[in-house]
Amino acid sequence: MATPLTARSPWHVLTVTSLAVFAVLLDSLVLVVAFPDIERSFPAVSATALSWVLNAYTIIYGALLVPAGRLADRIGRRRTFLLGVTLFTTASVLCGLALSPGWLVALRMAQAAGGALLSPAALALTLAAFPPERRTLAVALNGAVGALAVVAGPPLGALIVQTVGWSGIFFLNLPIGLLALVVGWRVLAEWREPTTAWPDGLGVTLLIVGVGLLTGGLVQSEAWGWSSPAVLAMLAVGATVLGGFLRRAQRVAVPVLDLALFASGPFRRANLANTLFGVAFTAMFFGSVFFLTRIWGFSLVQAGLAITPGPLMVVLGAPLAGRLASRWGHRRLLVVGGLLYAAGALVLLIGAGPTPQFLVRWLPAMVLTGLGVALIIPLLSGAAVQGLSLAQLATGSSVVQALRQFASVLGVALTVLLLGDGVLTAVSFAPIFGLMLAGGLVVSAISAGLPQVVVPARKEGASDYEPVV
Repeated sequence: MATPLTARSPWHVLTVTSLAVFAVLLDSLVLVVAFPDIERSFPAVSATALSWVLNAYTIIYGALLVPAGRLADRIGRRRTFLLGVTLFTTASVLCGLALSPGWLVALRMAQAAGGALLSPAALALTLAAFPPERRTLAVALNGAVGALAVVAGPPLGALIVQTVGWSGIFFLNLPIGLLALVVGWRVLAEWREPTTAWPDGLGVTLLIVGVGLLTGGLVQSEAWGWSSPAVLAMLAVGATVLGGFLRRAQRVAVPVLDLALFASGPFRRANLANTLFGVAFTAMFFGSVFFLTRIWGFSLVQAGLAITPGPLMVVLGAPLAGRLASRWGHRRLLVVGGLLYAAGALVLLIGAGPTPQFLVRWLPAMVLTGLGVALIIPLLSGAAVQGLSLAQLATGSSVVQALRQFASVLGVALTVLLLGDGVLTAVSFAPIFGLMLAGGLVVSAISAGLPQVVVPARKEGASDYEPVV
């Protein structure tokens, strides 16, 4: 049963949870920029071995998201969030002090566990704090925070690495984490599922192993090759284990993942679109960096600044998208968002050549895709959780985030596969831009089947805060 703490403004709740989520997203982005400096610090270690600084985090984070959401429902979302922030912040500081690659990888795994604990709990706390008619706006603002991390990540990472080295990337999380802990302790209200039963332990194990193997196979496909027996074995065993997990979830009294969530048509449709678009979005992000640096000759900092207009459109557009969705529903805005994203991809597909044309080609494409993302990512998340009960919010939110994480891993693997190992030319990027175009059109097509739900406006005098139950 929920512990009745003093209710605070939902905007206070959104602020503290966004701080923690911002730190998790920012850390992943700036570390990509810092990776060459990490390589220089450990010259005796191969690049493949050091890549586990990035890969171990990705695998652990993706594998733990859904169990972490279920844990938050069981022991309390406030408690899980604060535990996750503590673990993530502590591991971040220790990462910055690591003297060997082995310790750095191990601590990155602890960091990933902390991020997985806090992420679904943060979104569930935020949604529970807002009345139903304002939850779409809350999800949109959460998406804007993610876009802000994308804007700040590359240039901030480059600045920190040039000033203090790669360790500064991890120390940056200390003030953010401490602020989130202090404020979170004061403003967050507790909620936990009234059942006293723990989720199925074997199911937790099967889910972690299955997702971990699938993610690991995708991550290692770049280094080992798609036809590698090890990669094929990891993918096959991972899929088999996940099949066993789904069968077990149908048979036990308290499953890790309540499959009844997928009985909701909007939840299924929104998550399908969320996953497919996640592949296209990640291919755009990583493909753009390759295109700008390899074809147009931009430096890494210049490439980061060139990509910035897209996320800026998300920062500016996501809050407006949330307000409009509260009035008009998700469906029509998602259809428009998919078409805008596809239009931006089309500009790149037919116009991005070997000669730099930032103002007439790249900038319009970034504005169009950014406006599309501002509508797509927050509104798909909102559509997925729209009909869920308070008891389902943490688990449902973790499913949304886990599928997006898996899509990101697949997007990176596909980008590497599509670009190949040969000399890159402008034509080499046509499949990437084509994948982006398809992603936008798929979102529009799937979203057209969503119900046009408009949440009634709140009554005069109603509280902004929905009390814990």
